[in-house]
Amino acid sequence: MLRAGLTGGIACGKSTVAAMLREVGFPVLDADALAHRLMEPGQPAHEELLAEFGRDICDAQGRIERTRLAEVVFCDPEALERLNEIVHPRVIEKIEEQFTKWGQAQPRGVVFVEAALIAEADYDRWLDRLVVAWCRPEQQRQRLLARGMTLEEATRRMAAQMPLEEKKRLATDLIDCSGTLEETRRQTEALAERLRALPQHNS
Repeated sequence: MLRAGLTGGIACGKSTVAAMLREVGFPVLDADALAHRLMEPGQPAHEELLAEFGRDICDAQGRIERTRLAEVVFCDPEALERLNEIVHPRVIEKIEEQFTKWGQAQPRGVVFVEAALIAEADYDRWLDRLVVAWCRPEQQRQRLLARGMTLEEATRRMAAQMPLEEKKRLATDLIDCSGTLEETRRQTEALAERLRALPQHNS
């Protein structure tokens, strides 16, 4: 089984590419959604996060409110590092469990994990390929502003991630999401064809 990662800067189009990969038949695990589930009440990460950051990050029902948590960690690099230390190992454990299941079901398949911080967590060294979705920084900012962030919030969120150019250097495959959706789709479909043609997939 070929293990591929899909990553990119915030608001670069990673989730759009993930949806297109699913449409053409590849399993894609959303690691960021998985991380959110691991923060739910009753999960070990939940209590550890409350112990670290306090109950002010919770809503009235006791659930961690991601916007409040973001306000704390994205203006404090040490707090962000602590958050990642709590959450990342648990996410990676779940990713490996899913990869194992997929590998048993389709040993010659190509499977993806989609995550914002694959490179930051140094998880790319455990993958066979790394696909990086990217766009121009000014487009990232525009998209984040359209999501309701202030310019300051958008700038902080972008600065908290590995620079895009550095991620692109780590990539085995690039998807340029700065153009139209159709242009992104054409690149994604071309990627799918390349992956299906790899010897490991056909062996």
